[in-house]
Amino acid sequence: MTQVQAWLMATRPKTLTATLAPILVGSALAYRYQSDISLFLVACALFCTLCLQITTNLVNDVADFKKGTDTPDRLGPPRATAQGWLSPKAVWMGTGVAILGALLSGYPLMVAGGWPLVILGVVSILAAIAYTAGPFPLAYNGLGEVFVLIFFGWVAIGGLSYALTGAFPVPGAGLAGTQIGLLSVAMIAINNLRDIHGDKKSGKKTLAARYGENFIRAIISSALLSPYVMGVLWWPESKLATLLPALSLIFAVKVNSGVQKTAPSKELNAYLGKASLHLLIFGILLTIALLWK
Repeated sequence: MTQVQAWLMATRPKTLTATLAPILVGSALAYRYQSDISLFLVACALFCTLCLQITTNLVNDVADFKKGTDTPDRLGPPRATAQGWLSPKAVWMGTGVAILGALLSGYPLMVAGGWPLVILGVVSILAAIAYTAGPFPLAYNGLGEVFVLIFFGWVAIGGLSYALTGAFPVPGAGLAGTQIGLLSVAMIAINNLRDIHGDKKSGKKTLAARYGENFIRAIISSALLSPYVMGVLWWPESKLATLLPALSLIFAVKVNSGVQKTAPSKELNAYLGKASLHLLIFGILLTIALLWK
């Protein structure tokens, strides 16, 4: 395992669709509302949110190791700190670099959006760290899914559309944020279903560990399928925004069916990857629909 491979493993590139999809959709909403948008700010937003997600992932890597959650019988992909590929100090330093990248790339957004974006940026950084670290780690207290819905749905899409247009809320931002946020929730919920038994042993009180398999399976089904039901709300504004994303429904049904039939095991890693791809496909289709005026 080379250092480059170790860092790639720690940043978890397969999860980064949760960043790309809301940036695409948020940019499309801003363009629909106000055709003259800054591609430079879009690029800044993409890099900033990538850095924030990497911050979350790196903190998660080292914090889970420190808390003893990443044991040898872990079902998910191996973690860089737990495997000894990277030292905790190195991962914390990498976290600092990621935060610096978020601040530098987010600065133009803060200038464009003023104090609301400054506050949003600070809160986002603190939340990325608090996801698994600090006195009240969100993921350890059943708030992981809530965190994802808020920051990878409403904040990402609403914040970007505001920075690009100066309007709040941009029409459709709440709906789009909920759809994209829920599809991201499906990813973390599948992750928590896979780790349910290990999390119970280690005291990590995810929703799955707190309320059991049936509950988290219901969350996964709702998160994967309800965005399509919500799609009808686009109809008065954009029929295409209702119809085009629906092309990915069969994929969502297949992912959900597979997850519901699979016991908590390494087999769920494949469905986690498929849920990530589904999020990206849905986001691209919704983006195309919103750009079509």
